Amino acid sequence: MTITTGFDQNCKRCKRLADFLRDSKNKFPDYHCAPVAPFGPKNIKLLIVGLAPGLHGANATGRPFTGDFAGILLYETLHKFGYGNKTVSESLNDGLKLKDCRITNAVKCVPPQNKPTGEEIKICNEFLHNELAELKPGTVILALGGIAHASVLRAAGLKPKDGKFGHGNIHHLPNELILIDSYHCSRYNTQTRRLTEKMFHAVFEKIESLKS
Repeated sequence: MTITTGFDQNCKRCKRLADFLRDSKNKFPDYHCAPVAPFGPKNIKLLIVGLAPGLHGANATGRPFTGDFAGILLYETLHKFGYGNKTVSESLNDGLKLKDCRITNAVKCVPPQNKPTGEEIKICNEFLHNELAELKPGTVILALGGIAHASVLRAAGLKPKDGKFGHGNIHHLPNELILIDSYHCSRYNTQTRRLTEKMFHAVFEKIESLKS
Protein backbone atom coordinates (compact mmCIF):
# COMPACT_ATOMS: atom_id res chain seq x y z
CA MET A 1 0.00 0.00 0.00
CA THR A 2 1.27 3.46 -0.87
CA ILE A 3 0.41 6.60 1.06
CA THR A 4 -0.16 9.65 -1.12
CA THR A 5 -1.64 12.18 1.34
CA GLY A 6 0.54 15.27 1.22
CA PHE A 7 2.54 13.75 -1.62
CA ASP A 8 2.72 15.11 -5.15
CA GLN A 9 3.67 12.54 -7.77
CA ASN A 10 4.13 15.33 -10.31
CA CYS A 11 6.08 17.74 -8.11
CA LYS A 12 8.59 19.87 -10.02
CA ARG A 13 9.35 22.50 -7.39
CA CYS A 14 13.10 21.84 -7.53
CA LYS A 15 14.27 22.63 -11.06
CA ARG A 16 17.59 20.82 -10.71
CA LEU A 17 15.88 17.64 -9.55
CA ALA A 18 13.13 17.89 -12.17
CA ASP A 19 15.75 18.31 -14.89
CA PHE A 20 17.72 15.35 -13.56
CA LEU A 21 14.60 13.18 -13.53
CA ARG A 22 13.85 14.16 -17.14
CA ASP A 23 17.38 13.40 -18.26
CA SER A 24 17.40 10.12 -16.36
CA LYS A 25 14.13 9.07 -18.00
CA ASN A 26 15.71 9.65 -21.39
CA LYS A 27 18.68 7.46 -20.43
CA PHE A 28 16.62 4.81 -18.60
CA PRO A 29 13.12 4.78 -20.14
CA ASP A 30 12.01 1.79 -18.06
CA TYR A 31 12.81 3.53 -14.77
CA HIS A 32 10.24 5.17 -12.50
CA CYS A 33 12.07 8.54 -12.71
CA ALA A 34 9.54 10.52 -10.66
CA PRO A 35 9.05 11.44 -7.01
CA VAL A 36 8.97 8.24 -4.95
CA ALA A 37 5.95 7.87 -2.70
CA PRO A 38 6.14 6.56 0.87
CA PHE A 39 5.62 2.80 1.16
CA GLY A 40 3.54 1.09 3.82
CA PRO A 41 0.14 1.19 5.53
CA LYS A 42 -1.49 4.27 7.02
CA ASN A 43 -1.94 3.04 10.59
CA ILE A 44 1.63 2.55 11.84
CA LYS A 45 3.82 2.37 14.92
CA LEU A 46 7.08 3.03 13.09
CA LEU A 47 8.03 5.55 10.40
CA ILE A 48 11.43 5.07 8.76
CA VAL A 49 13.00 8.12 7.11
CA GLY A 50 15.88 7.79 4.65
CA LEU A 51 17.75 10.38 2.61
CA ALA A 52 16.60 10.19 -1.01
CA PRO A 53 15.95 7.63 -3.78
CA GLY A 54 19.03 6.08 -5.38
CA LEU A 55 19.41 6.50 -9.13
CA HIS A 56 19.38 2.76 -9.83
CA GLY A 57 17.37 1.86 -6.73
CA ALA A 58 14.12 3.54 -5.70
CA ASN A 59 14.31 5.90 -8.67
CA ALA A 60 14.23 2.82 -10.90
CA THR A 61 11.65 0.75 -9.00
CA GLY A 62 9.38 3.41 -7.51
CA ARG A 63 9.64 2.02 -3.96
CA PRO A 64 11.92 3.36 -1.18
CA PHE A 65 15.09 1.31 -0.57
CA THR A 66 14.23 -1.12 -3.35
CA GLY A 67 16.75 -2.15 -5.98
CA ASP A 68 19.85 -0.86 -4.22
CA PHE A 69 22.29 -2.16 -1.63
CA ALA A 70 20.90 -0.07 1.24
CA GLY A 71 17.62 -1.96 1.12
CA ILE A 72 19.19 -5.37 1.78
CA LEU A 73 19.83 -4.93 5.50
CA LEU A 74 16.74 -2.76 5.98
CA TYR A 75 14.19 -5.21 4.58
CA GLU A 76 15.88 -8.23 6.16
CA THR A 77 15.66 -6.45 9.51
CA LEU A 78 12.05 -5.42 9.00
CA HIS A 79 11.16 -9.05 8.35
CA LYS A 80 13.11 -10.23 11.41
CA PHE A 81 11.19 -7.85 13.68
CA GLY A 82 7.77 -8.63 12.19
CA TYR A 83 7.26 -5.53 10.04
CA GLY A 84 7.49 -7.24 6.64
CA ASN A 85 6.18 -10.48 5.14
CA LYS A 86 9.30 -10.97 2.99
CA THR A 87 13.04 -10.53 3.50
CA VAL A 88 13.67 -8.91 0.11
CA SER A 89 12.11 -5.93 -1.69
CA GLU A 90 12.44 -6.29 -5.45
CA SER A 91 9.68 -4.36 -7.21
CA LEU A 92 6.26 -2.78 -6.79
CA ASN A 93 4.67 -6.08 -7.78
CA ASP A 94 6.68 -8.50 -5.64
CA GLY A 95 3.97 -9.08 -3.03
CA LEU A 96 5.87 -7.42 -0.20
CA LYS A 97 3.66 -5.94 2.48
CA LEU A 98 4.61 -3.98 5.57
CA LYS A 99 2.81 -4.12 8.90
CA ASP A 100 2.75 -1.25 11.43
CA CYS A 101 5.56 0.41 9.45
CA ARG A 102 5.99 2.91 6.62
CA ILE A 103 9.15 3.97 4.79
CA THR A 104 9.72 7.42 3.33
CA ASN A 105 12.56 9.76 2.37
CA ALA A 106 13.56 13.26 3.41
CA VAL A 107 13.82 14.11 -0.31
CA LYS A 108 11.38 12.33 -2.60
CA CYS A 109 13.32 12.76 -5.89
CA VAL A 110 16.71 11.31 -6.80
CA PRO A 111 19.43 14.00 -6.61
CA PRO A 112 22.60 14.03 -8.73
CA GLN A 113 25.43 12.15 -6.96
CA ASN A 114 22.89 11.33 -4.23
CA LYS A 115 23.47 14.80 -2.75
CA PRO A 116 20.44 17.08 -2.43
CA THR A 117 21.09 20.74 -1.77
CA GLY A 118 20.01 22.44 1.42
CA GLU A 119 17.29 24.28 -0.46
CA GLU A 120 15.96 21.04 -1.99
CA ILE A 121 15.84 19.43 1.44
CA LYS A 122 13.97 22.46 2.77
CA ILE A 123 11.44 22.51 -0.07
CA CYS A 124 10.68 18.81 0.24
CA ASN A 125 10.33 19.04 4.01
CA GLU A 126 6.70 20.09 3.60
CA PHE A 127 5.84 16.54 2.58
CA LEU A 128 7.60 15.07 5.61
CA HIS A 129 5.86 17.62 7.83
CA ASN A 130 2.51 16.38 6.49
CA GLU A 131 3.53 12.78 7.14
CA LEU A 132 4.48 13.54 10.74
CA ALA A 133 1.21 15.42 11.26
CA GLU A 134 -0.70 12.21 10.48
CA LEU A 135 1.14 10.09 13.05
CA LYS A 136 -0.60 9.18 16.28
CA PRO A 137 1.06 9.93 19.63
CA GLY A 138 3.64 7.35 20.61
CA THR A 139 4.74 6.61 17.05
CA VAL A 140 8.48 5.98 16.70
CA ILE A 141 10.42 7.61 13.87
CA LEU A 142 13.69 6.01 12.76
CA ALA A 143 16.05 8.45 11.03
CA LEU A 144 18.66 6.79 8.84
CA GLY A 145 21.56 9.22 8.79
CA GLY A 146 22.17 12.84 9.73
CA ILE A 147 20.19 14.46 6.93
CA ALA A 148 17.11 12.38 7.71
CA HIS A 149 17.53 13.26 11.40
CA ALA A 150 17.75 16.99 10.67
CA SER A 151 14.78 16.76 8.30
CA VAL A 152 12.62 15.11 10.97
CA LEU A 153 13.52 17.85 13.46
CA ARG A 154 12.61 20.53 10.92
CA ALA A 155 9.36 18.77 10.02
CA ALA A 156 8.50 18.64 13.73
CA GLY A 157 9.08 22.38 14.06
CA LEU A 158 12.37 22.01 15.91
CA LYS A 159 15.90 23.31 15.33
CA PRO A 160 19.19 21.36 15.01
CA LYS A 161 20.16 22.33 18.57
CA ASP A 162 17.08 20.56 19.87
CA GLY A 163 18.55 17.12 19.22
CA LYS A 164 22.03 15.93 18.28
CA PHE A 165 22.35 13.05 15.81
CA GLY A 166 24.06 9.95 17.13
CA HIS A 167 23.64 6.26 16.46
CA GLY A 168 21.07 4.96 18.93
CA ASN A 169 20.21 8.41 20.28
CA ILE A 170 16.59 8.92 21.33
CA HIS A 171 14.75 12.25 21.11
CA HIS A 172 11.27 13.20 22.29
CA LEU A 173 9.38 15.34 19.76
CA PRO A 174 6.17 17.37 19.97
CA ASN A 175 2.88 15.46 19.88
CA GLU A 176 4.49 12.60 21.84
CA LEU A 177 6.45 11.35 18.83
CA ILE A 178 9.76 9.60 19.48
CA LEU A 179 12.79 9.91 17.20
CA ILE A 180 15.62 7.38 17.22
CA ASP A 181 18.76 7.69 15.11
CA SER A 182 20.79 5.14 13.20
CA TYR A 183 23.68 5.30 10.81
CA HIS A 184 22.37 4.88 7.28
CA CYS A 185 22.38 1.29 6.01
CA SER A 186 24.35 2.30 2.92
CA ARG A 187 26.91 0.13 1.18
CA TYR A 188 29.73 2.36 2.47
CA ASN A 189 28.60 2.19 6.10
CA THR A 190 28.03 -1.54 6.14
CA GLN A 191 31.17 -2.49 4.23
CA THR A 192 33.36 -0.27 6.42
CA ARG A 193 31.62 -1.76 9.48
CA ARG A 194 30.53 1.65 10.68
CA LEU A 195 27.14 -0.02 10.80
CA THR A 196 26.96 -3.76 11.45
CA GLU A 197 23.94 -6.01 11.38
CA LYS A 198 24.22 -6.38 15.16
CA MET A 199 24.23 -2.59 15.62
CA PHE A 200 21.22 -2.17 13.36
CA HIS A 201 19.28 -4.91 15.13
CA ALA A 202 20.10 -3.27 18.46
CA VAL A 203 18.39 -0.09 17.23
CA PHE A 204 15.28 -2.09 16.38
CA GLU A 205 15.36 -3.71 19.81
CA LYS A 206 15.28 -0.18 21.26
CA ILE A 207 12.36 0.64 18.97
CA GLU A 208 10.44 -2.37 20.30
CA SER A 209 10.94 -1.10 23.86
CA LEU A 210 9.73 2.38 22.89
CA LYS A 211 6.55 1.49 21.03
CA SER A 212 3.35 2.33 22.83
